[in-house]
Amino acid sequence: MTSSTPDALWSSRAVRLLHPAAVVCEGLRRRVPGGAGLDGLDLSVPVGARLLVAAVPDAAGSLLVRILAGVARRHGGRIRIAGTERPDASPAGWGRRIAWVGPEGGLYPWMSAAEVLEISARLALLDRATTRERIAEAVERWGLGVGLHRSMRRVGLGHLQRTAMAAALLSDPEVVLLDEPLRALDPDERIHLLRLPGSRRTVILASRYPASEAGCVNQVALIRGGRIAIHAPITALEERGLPLSHRGVAALLETPVVPGRASA
Repeated sequence: MTSSTPDALWSSRAVRLLHPAAVVCEGLRRRVPGGAGLDGLDLSVPVGARLLVAAVPDAAGSLLVRILAGVARRHGGRIRIAGTERPDASPAGWGRRIAWVGPEGGLYPWMSAAEVLEISARLALLDRATTRERIAEAVERWGLGVGLHRSMRRVGLGHLQRTAMAAALLSDPEVVLLDEPLRALDPDERIHLLRLPGSRRTVILASRYPASEAGCVNQVALIRGGRIAIHAPITALEERGLPLSHRGVAALLETPVVPGRASA
């Protein structure tokens, strides 16, 4: 069962009992010279999961997130995100229900954080009252007060990355896709900000440095040879005294952990 709009499905009891999937990949393929592609990848991520995607080679994790976000093409396979396979432009559509943030932020250098947030609110079709409320909350949470009206070229990379995250989350998306986010920030601040609130929100985070994500994820998946080699809860590592690292996750392959769906 995949996620859907009806509130009944998203109730805490329904999520516990039905385990709806927020993101599903079936036979996902993408050919890439050098072997960093995807080759029949299957993945099911339940609602509310915080999934870390590690990969060998590293680029495969980023590629998966970019394909899910629609900024990279796939050559085969099926994807369902937030219960649907196709984007649509409706107020409650796919484009309003997911968010993606890459390592560069993707913001124009001449824009200010205030302008970015205002445009994001318009794209999300928020009314004026909701826009004011959510922008005020975003400025507070992401520390954008200083430099709020300065252009991106006049503030540091950390401010730009925080702005990109704030803008992406302004629509309160169900699924958040992150590719090496907030690397310009202090590690402790970064982890604090990546602990995104919302029990029904699903986060997929691609990272070349798994150890740096400890504390903001509860599942881990390893891509090897273009496929999911293992998908397990973080507790599987903790129970075996293994570190959250490429080596630690790979060591789970030698232990009786069942790959596939992990509990959120």
